[in-house]
Amino acid sequence: MDTPLDVPRLVAGDRFVLRPWELGDLPLVREASGDELIPLITTVPAPYSQEAGEAFVRRQWERASTGSGYPFVIVRVEDGQPLGTVGLWLKDLNEGRASLGYWVAGSARGQGVAAEALRAVVAWALDDLRIPRLQLYVEPWNVASRRTAERVGFQPEGLLRGWQRVGEGRRDMIMYSMLGVDLS
Repeated sequence: MDTPLDVPRLVAGDRFVLRPWELGDLPLVREASGDELIPLITTVPAPYSQEAGEAFVRRQWERASTGSGYPFVIVRVEDGQPLGTVGLWLKDLNEGRASLGYWVAGSARGQGVAAEALRAVVAWALDDLRIPRLQLYVEPWNVASRRTAERVGFQPEGLLRGWQRVGEGRRDMIMYSMLGVDLS
């Protein structure tokens, strides 16, 4: 895809909004870069530096400007604090599907942040963008992320052995899916 995308502002329940990335979100990138796992399975830099953090934010902008997807920052309404991210990736849109990914900073976990954000993006993707199938991939050991996906309505489809390269090895992933409208 090469058509620029306009990342909208979405309401995610009563407590959160989703918006495009800003350079002011660097403290969130810094916290995520110190997480044991987020940098392993995302493009969050580790170790963190101002330059690497800014490059990460610019990559999010590039994803929208090249049409490859919609990267959102999850922000708490009460105080404007960025808490995590959720993305809708369009690489397989010509096949009638898109994928999602999300992470939440350690300081914001266990508060329903990911579920509310994921629910908002799913509703938007299915209802407004009319994407027929949504998928996401979760490591089998990541019980919290699996519960989040299932809470939002995703169904597990199966274990993909050696699905993703992580560091020097390959990791298994569980594929989850949700079907939207049938456009055939």
